[in-house]
Amino acid sequence: MNTPDLSIVIVEWNTIDLLRDCLRSVYDNAAGLDLEVIVVDNASTDGSPAMVETEFPQVIQLKNTDNRGFAAANNQGFEHCSGRHVLLLNSDTYVLSDVLLQSVQYLDTHPKVGAMGCRVLNPDKTMQRTCSMWPRLLDLVFMSSGLWKLKKPQLFGRYQMTHWQRDTERDVEVISGCYLMVRREVLQSVGPLDEDFFFFGEETDWCRRVRDAGWQLKFAPVGEIVHYGSASARRLNHRRDLMLTDATIRLHRKHGGAGSAAAAWAILFGFNLSRAAFWSLRSALHAQGASDRARHFRNVVFGMVKAEI
Repeated sequence: MNTPDLSIVIVEWNTIDLLRDCLRSVYDNAAGLDLEVIVVDNASTDGSPAMVETEFPQVIQLKNTDNRGFAAANNQGFEHCSGRHVLLLNSDTYVLSDVLLQSVQYLDTHPKVGAMGCRVLNPDKTMQRTCSMWPRLLDLVFMSSGLWKLKKPQLFGRYQMTHWQRDTERDVEVISGCYLMVRREVLQSVGPLDEDFFFFGEETDWCRRVRDAGWQLKFAPVGEIVHYGSASARRLNHRRDLMLTDATIRLHRKHGGAGSAAAAWAILFGFNLSRAAFWSLRSALHAQGASDRARHFRNVVFGMVKAEI
């Protein structure tokens, strides 16, 4: 039996139309690769599993009875992968041209690279700032204070690498899980994603472990995908912000100890408390939309205290 060039793992939850477009783009742009596609459904209720079975019978589909989260679902998919390389691909993406082929060829010709990412676009074809540095405590300060928006010094934008247009090959410390390709040896030696991260932080932790094992992580401008996720992520959702906060603190606890975790909590708590105060004041002055934002940040502050994260 031939070994596939690439195993693609797609975790899905109630994104039937986006998933259909994603799978079509994968098969339409296979460019001669021997592909193995695994869809892990986290208890969708929108008919996604039936759609996959009917329209893409070649897909290996795993159906969960509850939402197990991003890390655990990907790990399920890994158990069924037999390809030389493995790609984590979000269900709200679609691949363009021959990016899959070029990514496989990039790993084949760069044996020291353990994982790579490609250029990611918004639906309007503007660039998404995927790939980043590790979220150091100083970078959390820059992000929470708004200093990262300043053009100079470049240190302020270091975490998101804001001065880089994602048009050149570069070493990176974190690759976004919307398109993260690893060689099979990395998965076998480093192990799967940490399932203590339910949603957010899992690929950041994984990339740290890959680097600690001596592999290079690279951004390579070998092609492009489109990712819809950033638009929905901007909607006010205090539970989402709490999950992101918890993941950030968990990362610092795991890789920096209790002191680093406490410092991360303090920085993020101070940011959310200041935002709650600001928008509460704006709400008292009857500024449009201020009451919703004030309520959002108050909920995040209360959630951080109650959850003791």
